[in-house]
Amino acid sequence: MSPAPSAPPGHAPAPRPPEARARPRFRTFALERTQDLASPLEALFPFFADAHNLEELTPPWLAFRILTPAPIVMRPGVLIDYRLRLHGVPLRWRTEITAWEPPVRFVDEQLRGPYRLWVHEHTFAPIPGGTRCLDRVTYAPPGGPLAGVIDALFVRRELRRIFDHRAQVMARRFGALG
Repeated sequence: MSPAPSAPPGHAPAPRPPEARARPRFRTFALERTQDLASPLEALFPFFADAHNLEELTPPWLAFRILTPAPIVMRPGVLIDYRLRLHGVPLRWRTEITAWEPPVRFVDEQLRGPYRLWVHEHTFAPIPGGTRCLDRVTYAPPGGPLAGVIDALFVRRELRRIFDHRAQVMARRFGALG
């Protein structure tokens, strides 16, 4: 079967057949973060619906930039290209929005980038006084049989720093509960 045609970044390509989504088997890890914010869901979700706001949420030491031109109309199949520097090494990253369920959930999956697998699920739920945001990342670092060591020594610590920064930005912007 031939691959589905690619589409320009920011546009939805033709849907891929289910067998094209089959993932190779390798060791995966998960990072989960929950944050309660003092803004209603209706005020919070539009911030996440604008992919260019990811630049604000990403720590400056990553020199993160979205390469896909605005506007990016979020929906399943949309491709978004990024550029960043990890410990000074320039990287390109491409994600696909694989689920888009406003205002409660969306998922982005890495198609090209530093990980063997990266699936980031964002969920939002109304709670008294605001919104609960849950980020769950399932990922597989490179390294084959050494992936566990690489994760323990480098990757997990770096991801925690990135998500700590993200939580600080979101608390400043939307107010923290609790």
